Amino acid sequence: MKNNKLRGIIAPVVTPFDANEELNEKIFREEVKYLLTTGIHGISPGGSTGEGCAITDDELCKMTEIIQEENTNQIPVVVGIIRHSTKAAIKAGLAVKKAGATALMVTPISYLGGTDDKGNVEFYKRVSEETEMPIIIYNVIPQNEIKPHIFVKILEECPNVIGIKQSVGGIQAMLDMKFACGDKANIYCATDDMLCTGFELGADGAIAAILTVFPEESVRIWDAVARGDLKTGRALQDKLYPIWSKIKAARFPRGVKEALNIIGRNVGIPRSPVSGCTEHEAKEIKEIIASYIKSE
Repeated sequence: MKNNKLRGIIAPVVTPFDANEELNEKIFREEVKYLLTTGIHGISPGGSTGEGCAITDDELCKMTEIIQEENTNQIPVVVGIIRHSTKAAIKAGLAVKKAGATALMVTPISYLGGTDDKGNVEFYKRVSEETEMPIIIYNVIPQNEIKPHIFVKILEECPNVIGIKQSVGGIQAMLDMKFACGDKANIYCATDDMLCTGFELGADGAIAAILTVFPEESVRIWDAVARGDLKTGRALQDKLYPIWSKIKAARFPRGVKEALNIIGRNVGIPRSPVSGCTEHEAKEIKEIIASYIKSE
């Protein structure tokens, strides 16, 4: 069944690093404090936006603890788990559970093409049973995609799996999941430049990088659709569309961090070997954001 406590705008949070590529706890806390003032309905460290594949369990736990220290409104903390084995995913899940996670967002195995359908069911079943945590599948690995029929099977065998973030295949794939699952699970939109469209089509919320760059606008889109004001929702979507086009043109997640730096939220660059934006990418992002700010 759907989980109504995990609906709406669940904003990812980036992982800032210092000059030695260590977690910058001070800047991370500032990011968290800011996001918590914007009306978001949940917050998510450790996903792709947070460079989850490049951070350790200890760092993930520390970020979870910092979020809960600042989380006076007690919104859900959906912690991303991007690991390369079932054992490692369970270990990380148990660690962040102890640190205060509300739910886990678990990415399918990606190394060497991932696994087969049987392996995916077994993966989520073991993580579900051993962590005893609500789990959202982060369906983002093209070479190991969770197809609708497999998601239905996972739901049948793993009662703790409560939703899926549909990042492969865009809006059409999200609808395929929705039609396959009905009211059995939450379906989250991850098409950054089409939030309003996703909500109009029945998404239970969004977990997407654009939410951390423009959290207030994202909440306004969600609220507009909820009250039937599609004109406002679509207008906001249209304004964010060209900005996201420039951000996503840069290698992920450096475009997101560059946008935040330009806005004034100084979060640095990704952890090596991912580098910062090229001069051309930074220029284009800066120009499009300046144009947006001027129009406000």
